[in-house]
Amino acid sequence: MITNRQSGTNVHEIADGIFRINTPIAIEGAGAFSFNQFLIADDEPLLFHTGPRRLFPLVREAVASVLPVANLRYIGFSHVEADECGSLNEWLAAAPQSVPLCGTIAATVSIGDLADRAPRALADGELLLLGAHSVRWLDAPHVPHAWDCGFLTEERTATLLCGDLFTQGGADLPPVTESDILGPSEAFRRGMDYFSHSKHARGMLERLASTSPGTLACMHGSAWRGDGAALLRALADSLSA
Repeated sequence: MITNRQSGTNVHEIADGIFRINTPIAIEGAGAFSFNQFLIADDEPLLFHTGPRRLFPLVREAVASVLPVANLRYIGFSHVEADECGSLNEWLAAAPQSVPLCGTIAATVSIGDLADRAPRALADGELLLLGAHSVRWLDAPHVPHAWDCGFLTEERTATLLCGDLFTQGGADLPPVTESDILGPSEAFRRGMDYFSHSKHARGMLERLASTSPGTLACMHGSAWRGDGAALLRALADSLSA
């Protein structure tokens, strides 16, 4: 469903109760690109990734096509970066009952000061109930980058909200695909290497693989459906090559 014809912002349900909000953009020097946010519609709705501040009106319009914006309870993100949480305070103002949701490192070193409301900090491995859905936070420092990085896995639908992992360039991409995304994402990484190449990357990717995700919710490009564990292990092999 297209929610804004001028920008092309659109919403698609990629798993039961999980909606991908996508805005295609053009980045000077980098070509076509896209920003995705993920909305879990439940008793205590969660928005994961806010998008940059300038996209806030478009993302708000898209969220409102699924549920009342004021009903949002959590505004989550993987790590502190503009496309992850650039419009965090705008969301906190729009949803008076909401709080930032992040890992303990981000809460301690950044969000406790930057956000207009105190964050709900999740410890490594902590489970948070949203209603029918539940999300578990997994610390992943420096994978692919940022000390405070971590990911959420939604356990009922086996969806991994995998942030910058498997970033795909381009903007004219399907909401969900079962085709190869490792090849395109690795080609993008070689041209603009945004990985820290932590010596612990393989172990952390193996931990993500152990959750056996069936859907990978990527922040840039298509979401992916299939054997997520195998794909995460293939990424670890590619990073080691």
